[in-house]
Amino acid sequence: MAVACGADALGLVFYAKSPRAVTIEQAQAVAGVVPPFVTLVGLFVDHEADFVAQCAAQLPLGLLQFHGDEPASFCRQFDRPWLKALRVRPDTDIAAYCNAYQGARGVLLDAWKEGVPGGTGESFDWDQVVSGLSLPVVLAGGLRPDNVGAAIAAASPFAVDVSGGVEEQPGIKDPVKIREFIAAVSAADDVK
Repeated sequence: MAVACGADALGLVFYAKSPRAVTIEQAQAVAGVVPPFVTLVGLFVDHEADFVAQCAAQLPLGLLQFHGDEPASFCRQFDRPWLKALRVRPDTDIAAYCNAYQGARGVLLDAWKEGVPGGTGESFDWDQVVSGLSLPVVLAGGLRPDNVGAAIAAASPFAVDVSGGVEEQPGIKDPVKIREFIAAVSAADDVK
């Protein structure tokens, strides 16, 4: 459904505490129906290296996305392109974080919330995203069809990442919200 609406990538969440979590077997079923030129992204939160390697070996993951406290040396060991997520607080030095994770394909910026590695449905101050960062920005955190255009205008990200903002309830996607979100992203890109 998301691909039919125009999604460029699909996230497979391997964080067991998430309502969006999938098993390797469920992820394989999804991978089996995803057409070419759509990137499958494996999302990990402080997993053991063996588990990440197992997922990478058993799935056609085009990108690994790390949302925990993983250092750059951990993220780069899997011989796959990767993103590093940063939970942004008002005093976060995004530029320094980008510099610490050279080798990543980009940095995913999400809202900070105590004890939660992402997926909070909350946003942060998009004006904190400055131009000239050493890594491309993937903007996440509280994005919905009604605010993604403003987020793109404020932060000029390379891409946006959404999950909760297009759901009927946690873990259950809403086809109407997905279509509206992708249409809003397209409209904002036309303005850029």
